[in-house]
Amino acid sequence: MIRFEHQNLLYSKDLRTAIEPARLKDYTEAVLNAHAEIQADRRADILGFYDLPQKDIFPITDFMSKIDPKFDTMLVLGIGGSALGNKALYNALKTERNLPRKVYVYDNVDPIFLHEILREINLETTLVNVITKSGTTAETMAGYMIMADLLQRRFPNDYHQRMIITTDREKGFLRQVIKDEGYPSFIVPDNVGGRFSVLTDVGLVSSAFAGIDIDGLLQGAGEMAELCAEADLMHNPAYLNGLLHYLYMREGKNISVMMPYANALYDMADWYRQLWAESLGKRRDVKGREIFVGQTPVKALGTTDQHSQVQLYTEGPYDKVFTFLSVDNFDTDFIIPNLHPEREEVSYLGGKPLSKLLNAERKATEIALTQAGRPNCNIIFPRLDEPSIGAFIMMYEIQTVFTGKLLHINPLDQPGVEAGKIATYQLMGKKGYN
Repeated sequence: MIRFEHQNLLYSKDLRTAIEPARLKDYTEAVLNAHAEIQADRRADILGFYDLPQKDIFPITDFMSKIDPKFDTMLVLGIGGSALGNKALYNALKTERNLPRKVYVYDNVDPIFLHEILREINLETTLVNVITKSGTTAETMAGYMIMADLLQRRFPNDYHQRMIITTDREKGFLRQVIKDEGYPSFIVPDNVGGRFSVLTDVGLVSSAFAGIDIDGLLQGAGEMAELCAEADLMHNPAYLNGLLHYLYMREGKNISVMMPYANALYDMADWYRQLWAESLGKRRDVKGREIFVGQTPVKALGTTDQHSQVQLYTEGPYDKVFTFLSVDNFDTDFIIPNLHPEREEVSYLGGKPLSKLLNAERKATEIALTQAGRPNCNIIFPRLDEPSIGAFIMMYEIQTVFTGKLLHINPLDQPGVEAGKIATYQLMGKKGYN
């Protein structure tokens, strides 16, 4: 199970601006109210992501057992919640788990980007997975039409075996396409919003294809959901982290930096950015009052960004709270050779694992930030495996909804995104959007 080290979010002689532990007790009633609202939403079947650990994965595993073994690559067409989770899961586990198949994600309608993907993959051995609940997402549908046309022209006899579609269970344009063309299909559930959908078919299909143990992902998510079932802050890491971030928002720390000390987790920070920004960045509260709340999520990479951003983080404005992601044990490692034992400039590195240097750098950044009075915390992965990744996803999904309840906003909608979609339809000449 992952561990949440939160001590550097609380007051100490270095963190003079941090939260006093006694303040947490002042919010006991707010925590209980938020918890009650979450339970009510669950009973109303609004927060379906809580129940995903019990998901029946047989339709996915059965499909994977029957696909032609020649397929060694999947190209995912999606955007936002239909893309970020796929990338995060694949890149978190591809090396440590030695995944046998590749996953590409086309999530930006940049023609050069698509050209580069098509130049790298072999269409003969590639499955295309189109993911959009509505079937009207402009970016995804543009990719779908390009790839469907390409497959139909290149493989006229079996193109329908080279594309799968993940969409609404019953309705929408793509559901009709599935009926007409006979494409295999999977489901985006009604009670799980896009940015919370990584542990549905949206993220599990590409993961299973790649060779990720999706049962292990759900097992880890289930263990975290059980850990976060009660409103006891000291035994519920999602609620504790959510409350602390909420309190820092109230103190003007409106930037949340997530800094993985593992390249494999860098895209997990991307997934977090959408989850946190789209869920909490709201103009109005649930009563319609203008409040303009939210915390801007920023991603950084240790150790790379120690040499590009940490100067700002330690000596710049007091407007940030920091989260490190670190890994205890790497299955892949190197021992640094002691090539120059006579030179003190480098001999201290000789004979030590590269991972020890990485984690020492993380600890050093934590010390520097703490001494500078900058609040920070650490999410520790025992190793990069499916249960740990699943637990992290569930923790942050619960934390996000809980924080939304503290802010008295709807963490499940995205009216600002919808405005941009409508403007795109207008600019592209869609009928009815003059």
